[in-house]
Amino acid sequence: MSLQPQGFTFDRVVGRSVELRQAIDFARRVTQAHTSTVLLLGETGTGKEMFARGIHYEGRNAAAPFVAINCAAIPDALLESELFGHEAGAFTGARVRKTGLMELAGCGTLFLDEVHQLPLNVQPKLLRALEERRIRRLGATQEVSIDCRIMAASNVALERAVEDGEFRLDLFYRLNVLRLEIPSLRQRRGDVEVLARYFLSEMAREHEQTPKTLSSDAQALLQAHAWPGNVRELKNVIERAHVLSGASKVIEAAHLLIQRRTSRSTLMSGAPLAGEIEIPLSGKSLREIEREAVHLTLSATGGNQSRAAKLLGISRPTLARIVREMSSDSIRLVEAS
Repeated sequence: MSLQPQGFTFDRVVGRSVELRQAIDFARRVTQAHTSTVLLLGETGTGKEMFARGIHYEGRNAAAPFVAINCAAIPDALLESELFGHEAGAFTGARVRKTGLMELAGCGTLFLDEVHQLPLNVQPKLLRALEERRIRRLGATQEVSIDCRIMAASNVALERAVEDGEFRLDLFYRLNVLRLEIPSLRQRRGDVEVLARYFLSEMAREHEQTPKTLSSDAQALLQAHAWPGNVRELKNVIERAHVLSGASKVIEAAHLLIQRRTSRSTLMSGAPLAGEIEIPLSGKSLREIEREAVHLTLSATGGNQSRAAKLLGISRPTLARIVREMSSDSIRLVEAS
């Protein structure tokens, strides 16, 4: 379910569950209200930006820019300049005028991802821009008009952020005009296997191969998992399985290296998470399982640690640490023999 930078429409969304179709039907109605603010809510990995692109590219201003910004990825000191722009000399290092993203979006769309991370000092300026449709660049004396539609997304309940004093109530109301809640993958379990087969088909096409199939045990394991990372997690699991299965034409349950996430309270109580299962692993310790996964993935990637880390869903430094530990243990075994 990769995002398409241009021309993306809802016809390309994979899934046929009632929950997903209802979300798409609502999004298509939203495309007709091209000036109204849209708030997209959903867990990480549910496809909030994909829905935002679908609304933009099925709307009347599809030829205009779609500009996306992640509010959590830009330092607070720079975010205001990114959004509103600045004049030359507005602050140290501002040598030339910079046009902000609100202007660059023209009559298109500005997508604010992780809007709950927007700094408190920037929130009133965004509110004023939404209400008056005018902005002032940093260091400027004159205002300029803006014509873009604002779409915002959050993976947390903004009502809670308001209660915690981290988000302005008036800005929340201004953003919460057309509210679209995107279902999690566990809410549409009928799409899990559909998506898995789609990802396998895409990987086969990329490698000019016949698509691999899923064994009955693999299908059962996919259905049993809670998918806290949603579609993004499923895609990573299938990609790993495609690599680890090698020349086999069938994805087995053993190829699905699904990482279980356990909360502090669960660890203390010893109870399994809701919707998750214990996977029989022949008495192997967690350390042994981890190292076997690393060994298999490095073999499959020809020793490429960056590629292996991506497939395993861990950072490059973490993989390097595990490899060093494995090497050290091997040396100690040789010395002991």
